[in-house]
Amino acid sequence: MIDNIASRYVVITGCDTGFGNLLSKRLDIMGMNVISGCLTDDGAKKLKDECSGRLKTIILDVTDEISVQKAAAIVRKELPQKTGLWGLVNNAGVMPNFAPMEMLTVEDFQAACKVNLFGAISMTLNFLPLIRQARGRVVNVCSIVATSAYPGLSNYCISKTGLKTFSTCI
Repeated sequence: MIDNIASRYVVITGCDTGFGNLLSKRLDIMGMNVISGCLTDDGAKKLKDECSGRLKTIILDVTDEISVQKAAAIVRKELPQKTGLWGLVNNAGVMPNFAPMEMLTVEDFQAACKVNLFGAISMTLNFLPLIRQARGRVVNVCSIVATSAYPGLSNYCISKTGLKTFSTCI
């Protein structure tokens, strides 16, 4: 049970589909104030239509620093005065180009890290003052591949291993 759930605010990334979408809906049903970051207008509209008026959506590309900064500004305005952010869920992620190492390029590794690692870092750094204000928490959605290498997934494994280590650092 979460105390004072109606006064808690959480930001979730990657909410167009999948885990982020489902978590947004679940926390909304529980009565929490959810701000869901969606990459597309269609994803944002569909999620908003399926939830209560408490849930807000924002268009958010975690790979674009300006988009992340705009999202942080929107969230600051959305929060009641002297209220911080109870939670940040870095869920946005991609699994690009499943292929043997010899067929991957540096760009394949960069693409995975841009979203899975650097997107989460950018979100965390931009929202950290609000999280600290509420003594909140950061949840980074990682993967079992952060602990073991899997053939054909080296770019994904590296990005999630970096995210796991970043989680330890904060």
